[in-house]
Amino acid sequence: MLFPLPSPNSITKPPIIGITTSCKNETGHYSLFSNYIDAVRRAGGVPVLLTPGEMHQARILDFVDGLLFSGGGDIDPAEYEGSSHPSIYRVNAERDAFELGLANLALKTSIPMLGICRGLEIFMVVSGGQLVPHIPDEFGNTVIHRADQSHCAKHPVQLLPRTRLATLLHRETEINVVSWHHQAARSAPPGWRVAAQAPDGVIEALEHQHHPWAIAVQWHPELAPEDSGQQRIFKAFVQAASQPQVVALPQPASN
Repeated sequence: MLFPLPSPNSITKPPIIGITTSCKNETGHYSLFSNYIDAVRRAGGVPVLLTPGEMHQARILDFVDGLLFSGGGDIDPAEYEGSSHPSIYRVNAERDAFELGLANLALKTSIPMLGICRGLEIFMVVSGGQLVPHIPDEFGNTVIHRADQSHCAKHPVQLLPRTRLATLLHRETEINVVSWHHQAARSAPPGWRVAAQAPDGVIEALEHQHHPWAIAVQWHPELAPEDSGQQRIFKAFVQAASQPQVVALPQPASN
């Protein structure tokens, strides 16, 4: 299924986009980089922040039209039977439980979903995938995916031809992205396919093969507001969220 971009005036009722946030900090505040909010608003959506700790996750699906799983700290390796690594940081059990639970519910419906950085990793873990603990250990430093914990990097990404992502970006070759991660999906888990890779082979984007609109990118398109190509990701996402109501999807029969 291809994802058409919105035409002028095609969104008559701005969709509500739920965006996950960080966990509560030592001063009692939840936080989210404003770039996510700005990107959703530019695309025509109404952002609503979803904070960790919410127990009524199914209720969220009753009032949002789309879900954006944002970036942040690492997922606890215990959630995917992974191994610990000195570079793993900002692990928070409450955020992990909230986002994994919400993603699990959402993947059983037709609600549009966009994962960014950690968001991609959330989709992978909830789908039974594994993560590369620290990219330099396995892929070297030919491509810098993150300068350090405080600074992003830029590098090229190869879009796989005839993928949904390549179609909505109107490109089937190479793009430049803003990158800020040290982990990645080891491979595409069942139901997903690779949509983009870095020159070193690191998976940079995945898309669901059966869900109407579930795309995840390892890079940060919200940090490139001047790149019209990158902003097409948000436009296509918001357009999908403006479509008819969410329904439950048929689930594979259990063995």
